[in-house]
Amino acid sequence: MDYMESVLIVGAGGREHAILKALLRSDRPLFINAWVGNAGMENDGCTLINGGIKNISELADWAEKNEIDLTIVGPEVPLCEGIVDIFHKKKLNIFGPTKKAAQLEGDKAYAKKFMKKYKIPTAKFMVFDNKNDAAEYVNTHGAPLVIKASGLAAGKGAIVCDSKEETYDALKKMFDEKAFGDAGKTVVIEEKMLGQEASVFVLTDGKTYKILPVSQDHKRLKDNDEGPNTGGMGAYAPCPFVDNKMLAKIEDEIIVPTLNGMKKEGTPYTGLLYIGIMLTDEGPKVVEYNCRLGDPETQAVLPLVQCDWYDVFYSCATGKLDRVKFSIKKEYCACVVMASKGYPGKYERGKVIKGIDKAEGHKSNIDVYHAGTSFNEQGEFITNGGRVLAVSAWAPSLYDAIAEAYDAVSKIDFEGKIFRKDIGAKGLAKLKGQIK
Repeated sequence: MDYMESVLIVGAGGREHAILKALLRSDRPLFINAWVGNAGMENDGCTLINGGIKNISELADWAEKNEIDLTIVGPEVPLCEGIVDIFHKKKLNIFGPTKKAAQLEGDKAYAKKFMKKYKIPTAKFMVFDNKNDAAEYVNTHGAPLVIKASGLAAGKGAIVCDSKEETYDALKKMFDEKAFGDAGKTVVIEEKMLGQEASVFVLTDGKTYKILPVSQDHKRLKDNDEGPNTGGMGAYAPCPFVDNKMLAKIEDEIIVPTLNGMKKEGTPYTGLLYIGIMLTDEGPKVVEYNCRLGDPETQAVLPLVQCDWYDVFYSCATGKLDRVKFSIKKEYCACVVMASKGYPGKYERGKVIKGIDKAEGHKSNIDVYHAGTSFNEQGEFITNGGRVLAVSAWAPSLYDAIAEAYDAVSKIDFEGKIFRKDIGAKGLAKLKGQIK
């Protein structure tokens, strides 16, 4: 019998379920665990190990005791808390950046200063740790501006302000109301950049790097990019706004200087670097760095990459990415997030979810990824979060990928379900030549 490699996935959302499904497509026997995982992951044969483990130190002890071959970290919080360093001390293989390297996401003020130092194009900015100085800056510079909590805010810490009044309200939220807790103790105020956004995923082992298909996220809750910011309501890949020429420019002006800069800082970057890019009239500029796979972009990108994902993650974690080969399908993938009514504010839990089996059917080009789900006493899937499910479909054209995704969404039902109806619309318009 073949040796069965053991894997630990850290996280509980749609991104982690997408990592699991990608691993399950690997043609090798794997024993996969998750901390803490979700009902969909458990339904796909993943062992959930949430019982009794309270923190990442205990998790490292568990991984050592159970001889885990590879740990893959999904969310940013454990990475910024130093899970990679803790696992490395025990000589355990883990996919992700060290605590110091993860500062690129965990400390936006650090990231902006890093970009300035290494001449990486980004928005003009200033950093403040008190409201009065920040307000004075706003008063002098006017709007539009973007106010960002410097720390981690679950993807919701950036407030776009088109008037001075909105800017003062945002500063009040951060400094007085402490809407983002300690994350908002320091704020970054930057010019509002105009253009299309794109999400660039770069796999790196600290020496070699590989670029995955570029995607486009939909952050706002409602169609036409209206409503509050969310963790992401859908994505598609590849993004037609980034052609080969633009990607080469992003590589030369942003990716290479970032990775070289991290080496010079003595904190070589390993794992997945996710760079949010704004395609401005002056060229591509960095919106922000993230130290992990994006959610829901992961659900749109991983299905397009043909490879042994265990081998890719393992090689990245062990400094051998240069030997990895993968190919990109000549297809598009669209991902639609289904959320609970009230998200990103207060929402109810415990609503029975019907139709997941019908949505996936027997089609090999559709995945339903669980995010906020659990089981009730009858063994039915129920809602247990703001973003409940992410439905992905891939097809030879973007039009067909979107149509297939929405057809699958129509088969799933739970009380109060909400979703955007325009995922991928900008990409379609670009492909038809309707927008630049």
